[in-house]
Amino acid sequence: MIRLLIADDDELTRAGLCALLSIESDLDVVAEAADGTEVLPMVTALRPDVVLMDVRMPALDGIQATRLLRAELTEPPKILVITTFQNDEYVYEALRAGANGFLLKRAKISQIAHAIRLADAGESLLFPDAIRTLVTAHLAPPVAVPRPSLTVRESEILRLMATGRSNTEIARTLVISLETVKTHVANIFNKLDAANRTQAVIIAYETGIVTPGIADIWPGNGT
Repeated sequence: MIRLLIADDDELTRAGLCALLSIESDLDVVAEAADGTEVLPMVTALRPDVVLMDVRMPALDGIQATRLLRAELTEPPKILVITTFQNDEYVYEALRAGANGFLLKRAKISQIAHAIRLADAGESLLFPDAIRTLVTAHLAPPVAVPRPSLTVRESEILRLMATGRSNTEIARTLVISLETVKTHVANIFNKLDAANRTQAVIIAYETGIVTPGIADIWPGNGT
């Protein structure tokens, strides 16, 4: 059973998500927060597996709440931010802060449930096109920061991660074992100080390891 916390300042949205997600046999809504200030105490007390986090809340927004969870907890829950607009600057900042992925409020409940299951399983909900759009809109190149010291193989894997490929798909593309991919991904996270795949990809764009529009050009992917 996946334990959920829903944080949204809109009571109708919060109630609707709670009611519809509770129907799913493997999802259990254990708490509802009306503002980001309530999230950390609830997470500490109830230990949900996944937090659905509205990015725009009055006292403490989803970005600040995400940073707080990452800073205060050794094992924070997976975080999926919810937004009305895909290109919202708040979304970009939330992903930079360590959110695992984002969802649009107009998404079908089946899509939201699927995203929750992916996040709980450790797979970030990564939309390559959306991430590139966000980076293009909010990143002001060039960024004068040191480029992390990745090996050639790690750089290859990071570029494939930026196209939205899973570990299994990366293993198949590079003709290496799944365990080898997992080891490389763990090393990438460590070198980039990234909490998850989405944050790693954003850091890759910010440091120039991956260039928007180029990550998709890969032998065998049909481009």
